[in-house]
Amino acid sequence: MRIVFAGTPEPAVPSLRRLVQSERHQVIAVVTRPDAVAGRGRKVTRSPVGLLADEHGIPVLTPRRPSEPEFIEQLTALAPDCCPVVAYGALLPQQVLDIPRFGWINLHFSLLPAWRGAAPVQAAIDAGDEITGASTFRIEAGLDTGPVFGVITDKIAVTDTAGTLLDRLAESGAGLLEATLDGVEDGTLQAVPQPTEGISHAPKVTAETAHIRWDQPALAISRRIRAVTPAPGAWTEVDGNRLKLGPVEMVEEELPVRAIEVRKSGVYVGTATTAVRLNQVQPQGKRMMAALDWARGARLQPGAVVE
Repeated sequence: MRIVFAGTPEPAVPSLRRLVQSERHQVIAVVTRPDAVAGRGRKVTRSPVGLLADEHGIPVLTPRRPSEPEFIEQLTALAPDCCPVVAYGALLPQQVLDIPRFGWINLHFSLLPAWRGAAPVQAAIDAGDEITGASTFRIEAGLDTGPVFGVITDKIAVTDTAGTLLDRLAESGAGLLEATLDGVEDGTLQAVPQPTEGISHAPKVTAETAHIRWDQPALAISRRIRAVTPAPGAWTEVDGNRLKLGPVEMVEEELPVRAIEVRKSGVYVGTATTAVRLNQVQPQGKRMMAALDWARGARLQPGAVVE
């Protein structure tokens, strides 16, 4: 099939790479979000998907909105058979959805109808799910509501962060997406409507979401930290200064809620249940470091707490 691939961040790259290498499908163009300012140097940067397309000499379309008449004209002229999508980052109007004869097929990193929305991997970890996966479905007007072509599953390890889990799903999901396109082209694969039960939603993760509330149970705190690692990154405040947190370890003892205790064996913080031991932390303007090294340098006063 002649395909136009839509995607933006790093998790979309394995799917585009696989389709570029496919012997059955031809990537005739890529749609991605416009170049944006990123990094400490605040340089204008191409999206990871755009960069890969550039490497292979594939035309790149970067509309600010998919509803722009110029983009609609460009896509119509390309006459794609199908448009696979992985984390593109913008809603598609019906006029655009109607252009390819096989429609737009999305790779979504959850077992739909669970965790529809922008942050399914983060939501699954935060909720304590043991199993997750990825789904391919036909995009329609609703948010991740279209009929499903296929799924893969993956077990969530107790040490998984959103980053490690998404890396795995991005790779395995690329195979699912290619197989879905094969089946759609052959006419051997039919989409099945999503169940009306088991629907849940995963809104975008924000910096406020990543602010740790220490009056919650230790297990909930551990899950939240893993769910927002590496981005936007869990954080708390100590003496008015923001401190970024890596995954923590739960321990079998209690401390007063929000209390910090520094010992030779580590740095401990009290929660609503048992304490947690901090492992890696990042003070503002510095690199990630061992929590004990940070605590020694911070010279915490007796009675110090996290906020």
